[in-house]
Amino acid sequence: MNVPRRTLALVAALTLASVPATAVADASAVPDTMAAMGDSITRGFNACGFYLDCPSRSWSTGSSPAVNSHYLRLQAGSPSLAVHNDGRSGAKVADMAGQARQAVSQGADYVTILIGANDACASSEAGMTSVADFEARFRTAVQTLTAGLPGAGIFVSSIPDVKRLWEVGKDSSSARTAWSTFGICQSMLARPRSTDQADVDRRDRVRGRVADFNAVLARVCAEQITCRYDGGAVFGHPFTLSQLSRWDYFHPNASGQQLLAEITYTAGAVL
Repeated sequence: MNVPRRTLALVAALTLASVPATAVADASAVPDTMAAMGDSITRGFNACGFYLDCPSRSWSTGSSPAVNSHYLRLQAGSPSLAVHNDGRSGAKVADMAGQARQAVSQGADYVTILIGANDACASSEAGMTSVADFEARFRTAVQTLTAGLPGAGIFVSSIPDVKRLWEVGKDSSSARTAWSTFGICQSMLARPRSTDQADVDRRDRVRGRVADFNAVLARVCAEQITCRYDGGAVFGHPFTLSQLSRWDYFHPNASGQQLLAEITYTAGAVL
C-alpha cells in the first residue's frame, strides 16, 4: 500500500518538533491547512477568563506563545499555514461526524482530535455514552475524514484520566465547591470526599469507561494508515491541580494547555 505524500510530509513535520525553526528548510514538509476537532478542551474553554472559549490558548490551534500549540510548532516551517478550530464546547462523540465534514470542507491536511471527556462526564453514571455507540460514531467520523481527505494526517489524543481530576481536587474546598455549583462531571465528581464503597466503585467504573473509550480510539485509528494515536500519553500523565482552571477545576488553564500541546506533539512525533 502506498502512503499518501501528505502523510509522509506530516510525519516529517512532527519529527521536527524539537528542531529550531531556522533548521526547517523545506516548507513542503508541513501541512498547508490544519483543523482541530473536539470539545471545550480544544476550544481552550476557561483558559483565559470566566466561562468562555479561549481558542488562542488551545493545545491544538492556539496562537499564544505560552501554549506553543501544534499550530505554532508547524507554522515554524510553513508561515502561511491556515488553521481552523472546529471544536465545540460541550461536544460529544456524536458531534464528530459533523466536525469531520467541516474539516473536509476546509481541505485540511492535518487534523487533531480530542473527544470523549463529555461522554464519560455525565450528570450521572447512567448518562454516560455506551462503548458500542462511542465506537460506531467515532469510526464514522474517522471514515468521513479519510474518504474526504485521503492524504491528510490525523492525530488522535487519548482522553484525560477523569479519576486523576478527582484525586487532585477532592481535598480542595474551592474545587469541590466549583464541581457542586456547576454540576461538573457528576458521574465521577459527585460526593468527592465520600469513602463509601458505592462511591469508590462508581469512580472506578467511570474511569473504566474512559479506558474503554481510549481503547476504541486506538483501535479505530489503527484501521487507517494516515491516523496516529498518542498511545495513551494524555490519559497516563499525572497532571496537577495547578494546571486546571480556577474557574471550574475541570478544564486545563494556560499551563495545562501547554502541557497538552507538549505531550501530544511529542507523542505524534515518536509514534
